[in-house]
Amino acid sequence: MSPSGSSRLALLVRQHAQTSALLGVDFVPAFRRPGAPRAIGAPPPGRPAAAVSAHADAPASFTEPKPGGPVTTAPLVPPRAPHPAAPPAASPAIGVRDRAAAQRLLDQALARYLAEAPHQHFVTAHTNIVFGSGDPCARLMFIGEAPGAEEDKVGLPFVGRAGQLLEKMILAMGLTREEVYITNVLKTRPPNNATPTLDEAARCEPYLCDQICAVRPEVIVALGLPATRVLLKTDEPMARLRGRWFEFAGGGLRIPVMPTYHPAFVLRSYTPEVRGKVWSDLRLALDRLGLAPPGRTEPPG
Repeated sequence: MSPSGSSRLALLVRQHAQTSALLGVDFVPAFRRPGAPRAIGAPPPGRPAAAVSAHADAPASFTEPKPGGPVTTAPLVPPRAPHPAAPPAASPAIGVRDRAAAQRLLDQALARYLAEAPHQHFVTAHTNIVFGSGDPCARLMFIGEAPGAEEDKVGLPFVGRAGQLLEKMILAMGLTREEVYITNVLKTRPPNNATPTLDEAARCEPYLCDQICAVRPEVIVALGLPATRVLLKTDEPMARLRGRWFEFAGGGLRIPVMPTYHPAFVLRSYTPEVRGKVWSDLRLALDRLGLAPPGRTEPPG
C-alpha cells in the first residue's frame, strides 16, 4: 500500500536533510551577476534566441576523485532521426509558477508510479524508489538514466560520486540543487548499475513525462545518451548531439533539450576537453534561461 502524501513528503524531507548533511558544500561560485535573482523560480527577464554552437569561454574547473568504472550507453529506444533545428519559444503554459499545484501533480505522479509499480517487471533488488528531487517549479531540469547504489540507499537522485560532480557543476552555474529539479528515466536501481533495457525505459517513460508536465521546466539538460534517446527518440551519438538544441514534445509541451555527457562519463574521461564541452553545454542552458553565466570558478585545493 502506498504511503499517504504527507508521510511521503516527510520521508523525502528527512532523506534530503540527511543527504545534505552527509555531502556538505565545499565551495561557492566565485562570482554572481550583480542583481541576479537567487532563485531561478522567478520568470526570466527575457528569453534570448537559442545558441547553436558551443561557447569558447574557458570551462569551470571541477576537482573530483579519479575516474571510476566504465559507463555504458546502449540505445534505449528504436533509432529515429533527431530534430535538427533549434527549438521554438517555450509553450505559453511553461513559466506558470504555482508551486503548490506543481507539487500536487508530482505527488500524483509518484502515487501513480507506486500503484502501478512498473519496476515489478524488472530484475531489481532496490531498497528505495528514487523518484526525483528539487524545486517543483524549477526552470531547469536535469534527467539522467537510473539511480546507483548511493541513490538507492537514500532515495534521492544523483548523490553518489557522479551526483557530487553534478552538484559542483550546478554550483558553478550560480545555482543550487534546491533551485533545479533532478530525476532519472528509471526510478529503481538496475542490477550492478546496468544500462536500462528498452523495455525498462519504455515502461518508465510515462512517469518521466508526468514529472516533466508537472514541473514544466523551460530547459531540460539530458545527462548522457540513454536519457537523451528516451527524450529525443534518436540513435545519434552524443558527440553529434551535445552543444545543439533539440526539443522534447509531450503532454502538450514543447521544451528545449540540451544533451550533454553524463557526470559518470566525465569522471571516467576526466580531461580538460570533456569538462570543457560539458561546461559549454551548461552555459548554453544558462543563456537559454536568460541568466548570465558566472565567471571561472575554482574549488579550493
